[in-house]
Amino acid sequence: MSGSTDPVIVLVRPQLGENIGKAARAMLNFGLAEMRLVSPRDGWPNPSAGPAAAGADIVLEKAQVFETLADAVADCAHVYATTVRKRGVTKPVMTPEQAAKTIHAEPGRSALVFGPERSGLETDDVALARTILTVPINPEFGSLNLAQAVILCAYEWSKQASLAQPTIEELLPPAPQDELEGMIAHLESLLEPAGYFFPESRAAATRRTLRTMLTKPAWNHLEVRTMRGVLSALEKKPRKP
Repeated sequence: MSGSTDPVIVLVRPQLGENIGKAARAMLNFGLAEMRLVSPRDGWPNPSAGPAAAGADIVLEKAQVFETLADAVADCAHVYATTVRKRGVTKPVMTPEQAAKTIHAEPGRSALVFGPERSGLETDDVALARTILTVPINPEFGSLNLAQAVILCAYEWSKQASLAQPTIEELLPPAPQDELEGMIAHLESLLEPAGYFFPESRAAATRRTLRTMLTKPAWNHLEVRTMRGVLSALEKKPRKP
């Protein structure tokens, strides 16, 4: 799933194995699979990470461990430091959406760097990056947990990557005009003997309104066939008990 254009997720001095696992889950949800760990507090591998990853084992299995942030991003041309504030370092500032567009547009590997849960990135960590990545957030409560921060950035990257949306069913093409005309004629044939188009002076306008209503939904052939089945059922004489 990971490729040369996919950003790597770098967790600097992560403290809890559960949070590493949750970050891995957030990554894989949105198509990212390369995680790099810088001096995890409790070492690596961490037995608490697996259950929290909820199936994102491929991310944990491939995770690489480095002693320093500089080592972790040595092969990356673009390094984004995620932080709520600039921490006294003057660098370009982007939102996750802007960063995602830039990552897709520029050649070379990119790294999204996240700090430890309690304190975030240190000033020296931010100084190593080329760009600061931050989000508009409530100034009275700017605390994001590690997985939340990762999922924000991974989601914005996935939108630019045009990942498939499995929850959206593939739509059938619109029905041909002759099928639609047949359905309308069928309905009118049932309405006519019931006096629906009375009085005669309003019949034409009523038919136009009915046609407008029936042509709005852009019926596909399955929907037209279903409606014809409904009309045929109404057309039949009721069964005797």
